[in-house]
Amino acid sequence: MPDGNAQAEFFVYVLRNGAGTTYTGIAKDVEARLAAHNDGSGAKFTRGRGPWAVIHTEGPLPHGDALRREMAIKKDRKFKAVLKTTSC
Repeated sequence: MPDGNAQAEFFVYVLRNGAGTTYTGIAKDVEARLAAHNDGSGAKFTRGRGPWAVIHTEGPLPHGDALRREMAIKKDRKFKAVLKTTSC
């Protein structure tokens, strides 16, 4: 049962590969998660599509807030389009 004192320890991150494809996720350690995506042990979607680079992070956030923000970014095409045009 949650104690109401949710710790802000998760980060929302957006990755981009050389083809301009983006991937959004959450992690406690973004650099370790990026390494996992790049070595093929990350999400199934990212396997074989790398190398990936972090183009955006937000946080730290409580777990629930991070999940909600991840979903909001995934649905926000304008936000992702702006991120795609930024340099890594």
